[in-house]
Amino acid sequence: MIVQFGVTERTFAAVRLAALAFVLWIPVASAPIASEQERLAESGGAPTVPEGPFAEDFTFSDPPVPAPSAVFQALEGGETSFADFRGKVVLVNFWATWCAPCVREMPSLERLHQALAGEGFTVLAVSQDRGGAGVVAPFLARLDLQRLPVYLDPKGKLARAFALKGLPTSFVIDRQGRVVAGLVGPAEWDSPQSLAFMRHYLGQAGPGQPGAEQAPAAMPQDTRQPLPQTNTPG
Repeated sequence: MIVQFGVTERTFAAVRLAALAFVLWIPVASAPIASEQERLAESGGAPTVPEGPFAEDFTFSDPPVPAPSAVFQALEGGETSFADFRGKVVLVNFWATWCAPCVREMPSLERLHQALAGEGFTVLAVSQDRGGAGVVAPFLARLDLQRLPVYLDPKGKLARAFALKGLPTSFVIDRQGRVVAGLVGPAEWDSPQSLAFMRHYLGQAGPGQPGAEQAPAAMPQDTRQPLPQTNTPG
């Protein structure tokens, strides 16, 4: 079950996504599979789409869009933004202590973070609890989640920037700070398929990197959906 709550969708000219429309991408059947560097050059930097069963529940941003600039709070205090994580692959997971599906998937999120943290990856678990740290900190202690990076969005500013529709919802942000994929609902985040999905993006070039770090990735699927539209506050 996904816990639903309403957020009014807005259309911004800077974000070229349609929340209710399908985007049809037609590949050239006769074209050979290009290397990751060649495809990135031809597409203006657009990343390839991971394949496999784990990717089937995701929607993919075509083209990728910059992550919102809205700030959010660290659990220990202080503000941060996605600019502080440039060069990493980031999984942003929106959750709340009162959301049962969110709670069930949090241990697997922590294990995913621990498995890939040394490869330039991080999870940002962003709480939507209005009570902030006073509610979240004791909750994490009860679950013994000591290594999961948790952040706070008690006023829902970041959630509104992503036009969030329900909990849990997760977004993948690539090394260049672009929203490339999103998922509404829970997942087995520590599964081998999830690890392969994240390593797909870890293998692509980031700021200051000459090219992909891993072997060429598969070509994208022939149909794709857009992500829920994002809003970069101006």
